[in-house]
Amino acid sequence: MGTLYLVRHGQASFGAADYDQLSELGKRQAESLGRYWAERGMRFDAVLMGTLKRHAQTWEGIRQGAGFTHEPMSWPGLNEYDGEAVIKAIHPDAVDKPTTPEGYKRHFHMLRDGLSQWMAGTVSPKGMPTYEGFVKGVTSALDHARAHHQNQNVLMVSSGGPISTAVGHVLGLSPERTIDLNMRIRNSAITELQFGPKRHALLTFNTLPHLDHPERADWITFA
Repeated sequence: MGTLYLVRHGQASFGAADYDQLSELGKRQAESLGRYWAERGMRFDAVLMGTLKRHAQTWEGIRQGAGFTHEPMSWPGLNEYDGEAVIKAIHPDAVDKPTTPEGYKRHFHMLRDGLSQWMAGTVSPKGMPTYEGFVKGVTSALDHARAHHQNQNVLMVSSGGPISTAVGHVLGLSPERTIDLNMRIRNSAITELQFGPKRHALLTFNTLPHLDHPERADWITFA
């Protein structure tokens, strides 16, 4: 069996003008994961990542921490959905980026609502594919690993949406349950899928072994 390691990007810049940048903590999270793997002799046979800046920056942190020398393959199907477009599809006059606890709560409530409607095909967020097209982009990466990397370790650096979609696809979950997973995936968390010639199977979900230390309790983030 091969093993696929799906890693969510480190903490990005939620609430800033450009979300698609790792924060300083996000960079430390990625480097810590790389060091964790290096200490255990972890090796990958291939690396795929989305094309967003936070994906490239997360890979760079992992690479520096572990001393990896791979040239990653860019895979657009591992890119995140556009959360702002999802919200605006159902709330065209949505307020600016949240700055208060109440604002954050409202933001994620609108996001869940928008995701549900996008998945159901009742809204078409600007600049985004259909949900079926999004799923196809994610599963194309899974199919690539199964077709080209049998009995190997493959790393994929992505985002919460694609990772939850991959897990939902493997487990046959409903869209609502997939959204639940999406909202719980932590920054730099690892999800492992084992794969053979015909299918993938979930091994672990949303783990943070590299942050399992009292001094890093405040390194655990969700955005």
